[in-house]
Amino acid sequence: MPRELSLAEVFQLGYYWETKILLTAVKLDVFSLLDGQGRSAAEVAQKLGADCRALELLLNALVAIRLLTKTGAVYANTSVATTHLVKHGPQYIGHLLLLHDAEWGNWGKLEEAIKTGRSPVTQHVFETDPALGANVLSVLHRIGQQSGPDLAKRLALGQAKTMLDLGGGAGTNAIAFCQVYPSLSATVFDLATTLPVTERTIKDAGLEGRIALKAGDFNRDALGGPYDVVLMSDILHYQDLATNAALVKKIHSHLNPGGRLIIKDRFLDASGTSPAWTAAFAVHILVNTEQGACYRTAEAMQWMHDGGYVSVEEIERTAVVQGVKPSAGQS
Repeated sequence: MPRELSLAEVFQLGYYWETKILLTAVKLDVFSLLDGQGRSAAEVAQKLGADCRALELLLNALVAIRLLTKTGAVYANTSVATTHLVKHGPQYIGHLLLLHDAEWGNWGKLEEAIKTGRSPVTQHVFETDPALGANVLSVLHRIGQQSGPDLAKRLALGQAKTMLDLGGGAGTNAIAFCQVYPSLSATVFDLATTLPVTERTIKDAGLEGRIALKAGDFNRDALGGPYDVVLMSDILHYQDLATNAALVKKIHSHLNPGGRLIIKDRFLDASGTSPAWTAAFAVHILVNTEQGACYRTAEAMQWMHDGGYVSVEEIERTAVVQGVKPSAGQS
């Protein structure tokens, strides 16, 4: 059995101070101002047009949480801050942190959401701030480049010729799958506002000839095909149960006989309490999406059964499920 939390750990869970200190520093772009040279609080305050005394408190706290160093009166970035928090750096992850900051007000309405069962938002922040959405997609693409090829290999798609990456974002998975399987061609289907980022990443990968783009609303528009493989990655938790069930059923008609639907998402186990990160993520989805939810693996598998798929199975626990469209004569 896992040990019980100590009182000190309970208090630590209740302190959101360090989180907001980091998010504020990223929003002010403090780390970029310190890139390559140390500065005093007065120098940084002048650059930002900020109050020197208040800024010094923020900088001191960033030293305490080990994102900055301080020598005398001079502040400088740590190596982690230099790598990940300087805006013009190739491994900058600040856009993802800015997304969390944009969602800060929604978290303040968690009590209301729990009492009413309704989200405090009517639009996802990507809809209200498309530029932030595009920047976040670029960060997620960079992170996903590390995991995409391994996923492609584990799925053993060597016989597949055509793939649909549904809601494929920056095309991260389509690129990885095409790189692993040289005979595979792919289509990325997403909103028209997303595809300029997708087009750029595909061009950077040199795969314009093998990956096509298709704009639309996948719940309403035709998906093209038929395809040998359809991948739905991190789509379900933005939509309600009925919409997901209908989408899974719709995909069936866009698959070739024997074709596979693969769903990758953040699933909960039967108890709803594990994985721990996903249990917390479910609360995040409650307050930051209008109709989203985290679903149990069994629910996604039931949608497949109801949609006419066979050989439905969980191939990675709380992460990946798949179903197959029957071949002729198969049921």
